[in-house]
Amino acid sequence: MPNPVIATRRLDASGLLRPRFTTPEDVVRRFGAVQSQDYPGASWGIGQRLGSAARQADIDAALDEGRIVRTHALRPTWHFLHPADIGWILRLTSPRVEKLNAQYYRRTELDEATLGRSVEVMAQALEGGQHLTRSELSAAMVAAGIDTRGQRLSLLVMHAELEGVICSGPRRGRQFTYARLDSWVPPAPDAPADRAAALAELTRRYFTSHGPAEPRDFAWWSGLAIADAKAGLANAGPNLVSERIDGTEWWWAPPPGGEPALPAAGPLVQLLPNYDEYRGSYRDHGPTFDSSMLGARWVEAAFAAHLVVRDGMAIGGWKREVTGRDVVVRPDLLTALDPAERLALESAAAAYGRFLDLPAQVDWGDDG
Repeated sequence: MPNPVIATRRLDASGLLRPRFTTPEDVVRRFGAVQSQDYPGASWGIGQRLGSAARQADIDAALDEGRIVRTHALRPTWHFLHPADIGWILRLTSPRVEKLNAQYYRRTELDEATLGRSVEVMAQALEGGQHLTRSELSAAMVAAGIDTRGQRLSLLVMHAELEGVICSGPRRGRQFTYARLDSWVPPAPDAPADRAAALAELTRRYFTSHGPAEPRDFAWWSGLAIADAKAGLANAGPNLVSERIDGTEWWWAPPPGGEPALPAAGPLVQLLPNYDEYRGSYRDHGPTFDSSMLGARWVEAAFAAHLVVRDGMAIGGWKREVTGRDVVVRPDLLTALDPAERLALESAAAAYGRFLDLPAQVDWGDDG
């Protein structure tokens, strides 16, 4: 059965239990990396950790001003990173991601020469502070005789990101652009000096922002080997401690204020986006699934679902319908809510609406 102690501690470490942050870059730096392939969802994930004053425009501005950077770093997917962290994290993690990508390079006939040439072409196209969309980078490569059809374009751009040559730039309207990393991200003189120090730092970031967790959770999240996870824990410093709960050894960083507790005023109901760090960063999601979710019809897809979380436990999903006039939240719950919990969910929907600067309503469907 799920243990509420683990869920409450994770909520607090993740910044969902009590205020911890004032800016988007504060959130991203605490985590080390925040999964962000769904940009609207990832933005809301950051916004929830900033409090009721946060707006989508705040996340957009942080990205457009380079205060957070979006690139491929952990696993073959998008993440937000702090500009001071992108260099050392890439040096630590990109070899593993490239090893995973090798099979796709072979399938799409991308050899080392083509990969190297594509990086040169993109770097040249972005010289002088240019910011280009993906289609514009594709056009530059095609002009240089590089085939970018199908999956090749995504792989070529990801390779250039993993090489530390390009990263996200400011958006152009609703379009994302790319920039040369060396012109968009300032040097980070305080970065970890070597691989061991980088591994220890990323380990500390993970267990501080995600704990209690196991070494296999960190290995999954980072894309590194389990041996790296154990080595990182051995060198992460005294702030991380282990504790045996329900027969499992968990690692976490106890907060200075003592054992975290759920608010006494009433239930805490949150609308978490897909891939949120609270949900998608563990090998085993069991500690934060309500017992009503066991055997549920879509549990296997929960990693990619928007989740309704009650007091730290996932109890179902939700969908969003955003128009220019309002936002409608449609819960899909696997357990009944009492009146106080329904009010808490409606309050969470209202907070999401404020984040988008739109009025919000909950469509309870047949339960309404």
